[in-house]
Formats: sequence, C-alpha cells, structure tokens
Amino acid sequence: MVKFECMKAQRFFTFIFLIALFSFAKSPSEDNLNAEINWISFEEAVAKTSENPKMILVDLYTDWCGWCKKMDRDTYSRAEIVAYVNDKFYAVKFDAEGAEEVSFRGHTFKFVASGRKGYHELAAALTQNKLSYPTTVFMNEELQIIQPVPGYLDAPTFDTISKYMGEGKYKNTAWADFQKSYQSKL
Repeated sequence: MVKFECMKAQRFFTFIFLIALFSFAKSPSEDNLNAEINWISFEEAVAKTSENPKMILVDLYTDWCGWCKKMDRDTYSRAEIVAYVNDKFYAVKFDAEGAEEVSFRGHTFKFVASGRKGYHELAAALTQNKLSYPTTVFMNEELQIIQPVPGYLDAPTFDTISKYMGEGKYKNTAWADFQKSYQSKL
C-alpha cells in the first residue's frame, strides 16, 4: 500500500512539474506573435526602391471591406508571411478610397468622388481600372506593375503567389508550372 501511494505521489509531482515546465515554455512561433508587416506609404516605397532596389507589394483595401479585414487577420498576421514579405518586398497598405494625394512618375494621383464613396486614381491605375477589394498588386524593382491579384487570399494561396513573385519565377516560369512544383507548407 505504501509503495502504491508513493507511486501516486511521484506521478502527481511529475504531472505538476510538466505543467509548470510547459506553462513557461515558448511555442516555436511565440516569438513572432507580435511580428507585423512593415507597412509604409507608397511614396516611401518608391523612394526606398531607388536607394535599395526591392519589389513592392501593395495591399489595396477599403475601410468597409470585410474580406480586407479577414486578410489582415488571417493572412498578413501569419509569422511566416510577415517574415517573407518584410524580407522580399516593400509593403504598402493603400486605402483605395483615401483622400491623400500621391505623386508618382510626374503625376499627382487624387481621390475622385464617385457614387457614395469614390476611389483613388492610384488604386485605379494599379488595378488597370478593375477596382475590387482587396487587391494585392506586385511591382518589380523598376516600379512596373507585374500583376494585380484581386480578391481575398488565404495564407497558403498568398504564400504561393508571393513566392512566385518574390523569387522572380514570374520571369521565366508559367504560373501553372509553378503551381505544380510549389507546395505551400502553410
């Protein structure tokens, strides 16, 4: 009976020790829980690209767009995506209905009142006048639009597209071929 109770006490203390150990241990991604994409303005991204060439990723959003908020919450908050975007791109979060004027390549883009809200001319230019939200626009180091990608992108889809763009695969590999060869781990 004494041996049995000692075994119970030993299991109990082992259990308590393990709980204490795991409550203080960090999960592998816990260090990145507070990591965020380094969003900057469009004009800052253009200026930085001239100093240190890097691709630009533009997240076109609106305040009322539910899918934009979902993408912020579920895609742009993932530690792996944060790290990759911060490494490979200058990231711009651009309000497609914002009123702030933006100068780019000798032209001043402005807000245009239309309907209930309106739109920003830069958003229209970046999407080739096919406004929808969210839209992710990829630009190369020469500030040329590679591709606007309309719609909500979940983390695995965004990961695949951003790797296609960020690794320069778009230059010499067909999208369909890249999709067959790349499997997102997200």
